Amino acid sequence: MNAVVIAVIVMLALSLARIHVVLSLVIGAFVGGLVAGMPVADIAGAAGKVSQEGIITVFQNGLAGGAKIALSYAMLGAFAMAITHSGLPQQLAGSIIRKLNSGNRPDHVNGGGAKIKWLLLGILLVMGVMSQNVVPIHIAFIPMIVPPLLLVFNRLQVDRRLIACVMTFGLVTTYMFLPYGFGAIFLNEIMLGNIRAAGMDTQGINVMQAMAIPALGMVVGLLLAFVHYRKPRFYQNNQVDMENANVEHPAPSPYRSLVAAIAIAVCFAIQLLYDEALLLGAMLGFAVFMTLGVIKRSDANDVFGAGIRMMAMVGFVMIAAQGFAAVMKATGDIQPLVEGSMAMFGGSKGLAAFAMLVVGLLVTMGIGSSFSTLPIITAIYVPLCLSLGFSPLATVAIIGTAGALGDAGSPASDSTLGPTMGLNVDGQHDHIRDSVIPTFIHYNLPLLAAGWIAAMVL
Repeated sequence: MNAVVIAVIVMLALSLARIHVVLSLVIGAFVGGLVAGMPVADIAGAAGKVSQEGIITVFQNGLAGGAKIALSYAMLGAFAMAITHSGLPQQLAGSIIRKLNSGNRPDHVNGGGAKIKWLLLGILLVMGVMSQNVVPIHIAFIPMIVPPLLLVFNRLQVDRRLIACVMTFGLVTTYMFLPYGFGAIFLNEIMLGNIRAAGMDTQGINVMQAMAIPALGMVVGLLLAFVHYRKPRFYQNNQVDMENANVEHPAPSPYRSLVAAIAIAVCFAIQLLYDEALLLGAMLGFAVFMTLGVIKRSDANDVFGAGIRMMAMVGFVMIAAQGFAAVMKATGDIQPLVEGSMAMFGGSKGLAAFAMLVVGLLVTMGIGSSFSTLPIITAIYVPLCLSLGFSPLATVAIIGTAGALGDAGSPASDSTLGPTMGLNVDGQHDHIRDSVIPTFIHYNLPLLAAGWIAAMVL
């Protein structure tokens, strides 16, 4: 059997069995290498020169490919922690809650309940979008803002499954369509970088054009969620909800808010001025906080370290995925897999596109990270797409969609864990039934269809 197929199956099976994804990637890489007949260590010839590289060397050399991505993630985590340290997200949450309460009981909503419902959902959607680029704090905004609002949502009888779908839409659609912040990492650094490494010229490709149709699929899923979960759903007002609603939020600090706004503007402007400059933008943004005194020099190490720890796991997964991809290339079994797939598909581009998207869905569901799926599938998909005659734009759409599929709906994904973290503080929101299944149904199915359409028309 093909070594690449066996390696992916082993990696996916271990991930689904709740073995840590980094360990699953390492084990899968070694299993694939051994099946292909690669030695574990380098084999040296008579002159002492390496005649055949072993799995260890190939895997370790591949890790270097993920270093830049992991460092960008770490710096973005430090910048996100600096924004949180400034108090800006907490102040935004406090201002929203104070306006809603207006001196009344936190579980009481005056007239215009429908207007308040749509206002709150709109705020959560906008914050989900901004958390990926303009204010790149990822899911950190959820535990700050959602728990204090649960009493209001309970009073309005808003179905929390709808709230989960709204936040997941903002978290996923933004990075798979807009090449800024986390989107710059996903689209430019990981996707296009790995596509170039796999042998396809990406010069002149507009990633937003390639991912526009898949992004529309996500919009369709969001609209379906609004329809599906439009009916009222009753939740109990318990003690936890009361305590969260009455928590004291920091008073607005005009100076700290201004500094945070300047730092965010600097980070975003650098990304607009220079290609693949997320690392520089996040670094300069962090420097603004230090220079203008919001982060004291005595606190800088703690804030920076906390940000790195927040993103460290994702960075390690990305690095391990690059090592896995390097071993898969070294097995020499990618080309036979491509040729066998072409024979199985009978030259049908439609069938091949569907199969590639489904495989991407399964891989991302297993490891819980669309960012880590791309290096694994790109080495296989690029030669397959070239052989079947897909255009470069269609190839980008297939790979980008295959990577994003499964992020919404994976039990181990930040895009589902984040909403559950905020909505289940009172024990009334089940992770699987109320976050995983609703987001899987409403986003993966429309995204699968939209990705297939993009592959056929681009």
